[in-house]
Amino acid sequence: MSWLESFILGLVQGLTEFLPISSSAHLRLTAAFAGWHDPGAAFTAITQIGTEAAVLIYFRKDIARILSAWFGSLFGKVPRSDHDAQMGWLVIVGSIPIGVLGVTFKDQIEGPFRDLRLIATTLIVMGIVLGIADRLAARDETGGRHRVVRERKSLRELGVRDGLIFGICQAMALIPGVSRSGATISGGLLMGYTREAAARYSFLLAIPAVLASGVFELKDAGEGHVSWGPTIFATLVAFVVGYAVIAWFMKFITTKSFMPFVYYRVLLGLVLIVLVSMGVLSPHAGESGG
Repeated sequence: MSWLESFILGLVQGLTEFLPISSSAHLRLTAAFAGWHDPGAAFTAITQIGTEAAVLIYFRKDIARILSAWFGSLFGKVPRSDHDAQMGWLVIVGSIPIGVLGVTFKDQIEGPFRDLRLIATTLIVMGIVLGIADRLAARDETGGRHRVVRERKSLRELGVRDGLIFGICQAMALIPGVSRSGATISGGLLMGYTREAAARYSFLLAIPAVLASGVFELKDAGEGHVSWGPTIFATLVAFVVGYAVIAWFMKFITTKSFMPFVYYRVLLGLVLIVLVSMGVLSPHAGESGG
């Protein structure tokens, strides 16, 4: 991998990680369209450490408060009923599904799941799901001619059941094209949470999963065509760009809907299906260098 490739892929990772459009799919597609080698699941997982570092800094006050309360609850210094202490436990509970499924389907994640036909399908299907969830949220928030405004749930109403459902949604993102934020935010909206609450928990929930995955894949960073230097460079680029994107996205969702991302996902998926069907693009493009 050249330094130019690592810069572009790091840029793509940073731009797409927090948006509900799937960063892993865009890394895969960028390589396929450019005629590069598929950077692979290991490269993706490691560069995500950069974007998660952006989450750690952006949500540093929330994270410090949650960790302090959680550790305090272990030694009886903080009541277990404390909201922040409960959030610590809920992040752990929500991380279980992706941990179990990630280890179980590791070979599929690094192989068959990266087929462009599957990516196109998940882009479209999850885009439609996000659209439905967004419409339901908008209906509750604005009411209508024959409806009253319905108050949506905040994170203070999050329990073990909902935390586990959030976790299952996150685990779906092991398939490129699903999108970690897209799946968890969709799940949150369908369960009746506000856009801000669903996005905030989505980002907090991703921290242990992404960091664990990145550390686990470190051993493979220097194998194949991807060397350590370009991987670290891409991770740094992803961090800088990712921080800017997360700051923008958290402001965006307070007043805007997710429909632009829905239209983009569906259109990209359809274009990808057409290109593969016409033979312009191989469903395995990039896997052997071309």
